[in-house]
Amino acid sequence: MVERLNHLIESQQLDKELLESLFAEADFFKSNPKSDLLKGKVIATLFYEQSTRTRLSFESAALRLGASVIGTENAKEFSSVAKGESLEDTIRVISGYADCIVLRHFEEGAAKRAAVVSRVPIINAGDGKGQHPTQALLDIYTIEKELGRVNGLNIACVGDLASGRTVRSLCYLLGKFGGMSVTFVSPPNLRIGDDIKDYLTRHGVKFKEETDLNHILPETDVVYLTRIQKERISAADYEKAHGLYVINQENFGLVRPDARIMHPLPHVDEISLPFETEQKDKRIAYFRQVDNGLYIRMALLSHMLK
Repeated sequence: MVERLNHLIESQQLDKELLESLFAEADFFKSNPKSDLLKGKVIATLFYEQSTRTRLSFESAALRLGASVIGTENAKEFSSVAKGESLEDTIRVISGYADCIVLRHFEEGAAKRAAVVSRVPIINAGDGKGQHPTQALLDIYTIEKELGRVNGLNIACVGDLASGRTVRSLCYLLGKFGGMSVTFVSPPNLRIGDDIKDYLTRHGVKFKEETDLNHILPETDVVYLTRIQKERISAADYEKAHGLYVINQENFGLVRPDARIMHPLPHVDEISLPFETEQKDKRIAYFRQVDNGLYIRMALLSHMLK
C-alpha cells in the first residue's frame, strides 16, 4: 500500500513505489480525463510568481476531477501580502477555505514554511531557486513514456543550472533509478550546485560537466534544455550566458534519431526550430511534456485528496 503524502515539498519525498503508482494513475486519466472523484473539494492556487503551465494545469486538473478552484495568479500584488501580511498568516487563513493549497513563491523554503502552519496539504509549485517537484514528476513520467524506461539513460541538463529549480528537482528523482549518467552543460558561472553533485555521488549516478553542447549531443538520450533565468541572476552573468546554448537547424542533426529534446518551458531563444519540425519530428518532446503535466497533476491531486 502506497503511503499518502501529507504535503509535497521536495522531490526527495517521492520514492519509486509512489512514482509507479502516480504514473499508473496518470495513464488512467489520459484515457479518462473527466471525473467527479474530487467533487465537493476546493483547491486554492496561490501564486506569488508568474506562471502559465503550472497554474493552469493544476486548475484544469482540479476542475477535471470535479473540484472547485479559488486563488490568485499574482498574490504578491493582489492579496494581503501587499499590506504586509506574512506568508504564515496567509496560509493559516486560506487553509480554512480550501482542501489543498498549490503554492508558488519567490523565496526558497517558502513551501516548507507553509506546510508547518497549514491545516491542509501544501503542494510546492516552485519556490525561488529551491525546488519544483511536480515539474520533476512530469519530466520523469515523460521520459518513461517517450523512451520506455528511465534506468540506464544519459541525460544532458543544459543552461542556467545554478538558478534552475527544475534541474535540481529532476536530479533528485534521477538518483532513484539505476545506471543513470548526467551531463551538466553550462557556462562556468552558472554551474550546478555542489549539493546536487554530492547527492548524485551518494546515489551512484555518474555525472560530468561540459561547456560544449554540440560535443555531447550525439551521445545523449535526453537533452533537457532550460532558459537562462534573467530574473534570478546578475546582468553580467546573464550577458555571459545569453544565447550560448541553442538547439537550431544547424546542430539539430547531431541529436540521435531515438533521443528526445525536453524543456520545462517557457523557452526564449535556446530553441530555434521551424514550426513544422516542432510539430512532426518525434525528437521534439516538450509539448507532449506539457500535456503530461495535466495528467500527472490530476494523479497527484487524486492521491492526496481522494
